[in-house]
Amino acid sequence: MNILCVTSLFVLFSYGLGNPDQDENQSSGRYHIEGKVSVPFVNNQDWISSTRILIDGGDYIGFLKSDGTFSVTNVPSGSYVVEVNSPDYVFETYRVDINSKGKLRARRVNHIQPSAVNTVIYPLKFKARAVANYFQQREQWRITDLLYSPMVMMMVLPFLMIMVLPKLMNTADPEAQKDFQNQMNLLNAKQNMPELSELVTSWLGGGQAKKSSKPKALKKR
Repeated sequence: MNILCVTSLFVLFSYGLGNPDQDENQSSGRYHIEGKVSVPFVNNQDWISSTRILIDGGDYIGFLKSDGTFSVTNVPSGSYVVEVNSPDYVFETYRVDINSKGKLRARRVNHIQPSAVNTVIYPLKFKARAVANYFQQREQWRITDLLYSPMVMMMVLPFLMIMVLPKLMNTADPEAQKDFQNQMNLLNAKQNMPELSELVTSWLGGGQAKKSSKPKALKKR
């Protein structure tokens, strides 16, 4: 009986000492954000030592354990952006909302549609999407860049029209050539015809010139 009582007291005492931080955090309105980071396409774990968990850009910082898990403690209630800061890999960003009662809700961060809500499972699970690329590939010279440039197009297209159109007209049938020649003659005739404004101006100017060109009659004394 005594052994059973001592064992019960020991278990209760151990449980009370085992979670002092959690009880203290909950009583003081402070909570913790947990999750796990993984890189599926890498076998070694060298990236863990250089990876950090940043909350709101570094207001709270967390470190990874050997298995990739993390726990950022002493976080008050509010809305926080949680991201993985890694020099080698790119991870998705999440937002964690903590209400006054300590209830947590996680969702993806959508920069294109900030109002869109896409919840995810908590604790957070970060998976690397790609390898971080710090260099932009240099553009290589291609013959199509030269052919499609505006200056070349402006020079080549008129040259092709001058060289190709006469050959096309020579290969066409006589009736098509005759129709094309008639259309060109009509176009030239329209271009040579004076405009209405020019006719009116010349008519008015000619009339005034004729009136002014008449000699005045001299009166004989």
